[in-house]
Amino acid sequence: MADNSEHTNGSRNEEEVGGECLADSGTASEARGLPSTKKLNRIDSLHLEAGRVQHAQNHGAKVGWGTTLHLAFQSIGVVYGDIGTSPLYVYSSTFTEGIKDKNDLLGVLSLIIYTLILLPLTKYVFIVLRANDNGNGGTFALYSLISRHAKVSFIPNQQAEDAMVSNYKLETTSSRVKRAQWIKEKLENSREAKLALFLITILGTSMVIGDGILTPCISVLSAVSGIKESASSLTEGKIAGISIVILIFLFAVQRFGTDRVGYSFAPIILVWFLLIGGIGTYNIFKHDIGILRAFNPKYIVDYFKRNGKQAWISLGGVVLCITGTEAMFADLGHFNLRAIQIGFSAVLLPSVLLAYIGQAAYLTNFPDNVGDTFYKSIPGPLYWPTFVVAVAAAIIASQAMISGAFAIISQSQLLGCFPRIRIMHTSAEYEGQVYIPELNYALMIVCVAVTAIFKTTDKIGNAYGIAVVSVMHISTLLVTLVMLMIWKLSMWRAALFYVTFGGTELLYISSVFYKFTQGGYLPLSFSAVLMFIMGTWHYVHVQRYKFELKNKVSSDYVRELALRRDLIRLPGIGFLYSELVQGIPPILPHFIEKIPSIHSVLVLVSIKYLPISRVEMKERFLFRHVEPREHRMFQCVVRYGYNDAVEDTQEFEKLLIEHLKVFVYEESFFSPNGHANNTYRVDEEIEFIRNEMAKGVVYLLGETEVVAENDSNFVRKVVIDYIYNFLRKNFRQGGKVMCIPHNSLLRVGMTYEI
Repeated sequence: MADNSEHTNGSRNEEEVGGECLADSGTASEARGLPSTKKLNRIDSLHLEAGRVQHAQNHGAKVGWGTTLHLAFQSIGVVYGDIGTSPLYVYSSTFTEGIKDKNDLLGVLSLIIYTLILLPLTKYVFIVLRANDNGNGGTFALYSLISRHAKVSFIPNQQAEDAMVSNYKLETTSSRVKRAQWIKEKLENSREAKLALFLITILGTSMVIGDGILTPCISVLSAVSGIKESASSLTEGKIAGISIVILIFLFAVQRFGTDRVGYSFAPIILVWFLLIGGIGTYNIFKHDIGILRAFNPKYIVDYFKRNGKQAWISLGGVVLCITGTEAMFADLGHFNLRAIQIGFSAVLLPSVLLAYIGQAAYLTNFPDNVGDTFYKSIPGPLYWPTFVVAVAAAIIASQAMISGAFAIISQSQLLGCFPRIRIMHTSAEYEGQVYIPELNYALMIVCVAVTAIFKTTDKIGNAYGIAVVSVMHISTLLVTLVMLMIWKLSMWRAALFYVTFGGTELLYISSVFYKFTQGGYLPLSFSAVLMFIMGTWHYVHVQRYKFELKNKVSSDYVRELALRRDLIRLPGIGFLYSELVQGIPPILPHFIEKIPSIHSVLVLVSIKYLPISRVEMKERFLFRHVEPREHRMFQCVVRYGYNDAVEDTQEFEKLLIEHLKVFVYEESFFSPNGHANNTYRVDEEIEFIRNEMAKGVVYLLGETEVVAENDSNFVRKVVIDYIYNFLRKNFRQGGKVMCIPHNSLLRVGMTYEI
């Protein structure tokens, strides 16, 4: 451990945060309703066994039909825009060389029908959505669910008390399902299995971000391109320029939050579904009602027999009919299971099926118009209303994956897989609705660049398919693991799930990769960059934790502090932050060495994110005394779920101190000496803490510089010394993330050699 230390007072070096914090103020009312110290249940002690909170509410709890229908209406505006606007470009992307045989229309339409029924409806709506983590979906939610049942995390910060949190919901493996236990042990004992699971997870996360980039580009471009029907003089460059203006507007309104944006967009997208469903019905009866024969899957077989390799290549266009399917799962935390199911089954599926069937019926009479099927098939009087709604629907299509990207990056950061960024909770009523300014503007810049460079949907469509199907297959892999290890289903049922859905997705993946050089490299390039950032950050994060664990302070050192006469006890309460939850971090002796003083009450605070969506307030704080007790030093582990909002500093101080007083009281009550003999001393201790709180709280942060050990190999030195430190310096620092007032912050520099 090198000594490259410095200590600086935050008043000189910290920048103002501008009043904007990670958290919203949603927990303030909960804090004001905090029970008195004599009424709180004993669930906040590391020193004694923690209890289980009964009747705890979680995100997955059942809600009334009124709320469910309200959320279902909102979900129409947030979740289904992407998959709902696919009729704009599916046929043109499938028949890139024109329609050579009208019977091919029946084959492609049959493929579209059964792809929609098989993957979005059967796989996601009825199966995958149930593999949620207390009501939260997405790749990281699945990873968190698996992490709770098997110790697959590389960060060795698991504690026995974690499993006692009410939302953990662990089950004991019965003797008749030994396979689940076997899988659990294999995951826990194999570093390669843990690494594979982690890499699959961050690949899925990266692909979702890729979706968030490509969805706005292809949706808006496809919708705006329809203006050529009435303004043929507009060039591709001008259409791309109009699309870019719309994209900038879209990202500008994200700061208002999913709750408001979704409710504003829902009526528009509902009108869109009514329009495409109605136009589809009109075209069916006007052009060819016989197109309904496509519900016979025999036409799929005939299509492949007739076209061979070309039919396989065309799957890259067909798969675009399910773009945005993963948004149903990723955005689940914004709504609830039943709301998503109602929105898809009752509104989206009938509408898009009618749209595709109607377009196929139109193309039986006008096959040469396949390049612009959607707008050509609109009855004349409805052209302009449909165009306006199409552009609005394209904006909503982008919203689905953008909000999903926010949710999944929020989860990944809190689980130690992404650098620190500001996460704003945009709804006090519905948890999990977040906005990330940095990510929003980064997505906007990349979307504008992609649109400006490619100008048309052809190459973007090739890229889009790879991102869509890759994410879906990763979800299939993880849900299969959930089925075997957590749901404890029979092997044949899990195998049937993977073979049916995974096999279909692999067939589509093989097709979309055929056009890798024609734009398909885009999502893989985005994913490679994001995976590199996430992998680097997580690797060094784990090594830092292991360093602190290896160099934690012995109990003898703290006892010796009590005997030091040169140690000044400062008035007030000090919060010394560290990620270490199993002891005293090495930053404490370093701090005392540089400033031989310690606050009258010192709390060693560790912020810990559990692999669950929410931790109840009664279960959030875990305390223990650091001996000797006369020193008034405490260790406190503050536990959050990945959807919990971190309180602002004033609220956090109040909550922590209140729970600390409860701990002091209850520890005395449960001590062997009995409550009556300790009442006077406990009252004195609580009064002392209250008085020191009035004198102020100082936050002590260790500014740890991480460097590779001298004997490290070249790659390790580059990753740690250059790449990680570049990320750390260019993302938010700890004081800013936690919104600590600069005049209450004291930082101490220290170097970790890992």
